[in-house]
Amino acid sequence: MNEHDETESFREQCRRQMDRPLEARMKYAFCRVYRPVLDDVPVRVFDTTKEYREWCAENLPAYLGFQPAVDETE
Repeated sequence: MNEHDETESFREQCRRQMDRPLEARMKYAFCRVYRPVLDDVPVRVFDTTKEYREWCAENLPAYLGFQPAVDETE
C-alpha cells in the first residue's frame, strides 16, 4: 500500500467514525489505563507548583512523562 492509499484509507476510516452517534464516539475516544501512583488516591494538593514538580520527580515513573525537562544550557 502506498502513502496515497494509506491516507485515503485513514480518511475513509474517519468518515465512518463520524457517522457513529456521539455517544459511541465518546465511548471509544479515550483509552483508560492505570497510572501508577497518580491513580492510587483520588486527589493530592500542593501549596506551590514547585512542590508539585518535586513530588512528581521523586514519586512518578519516568515513562509517565512528569519528570523535569533537562536544561542543556547549564
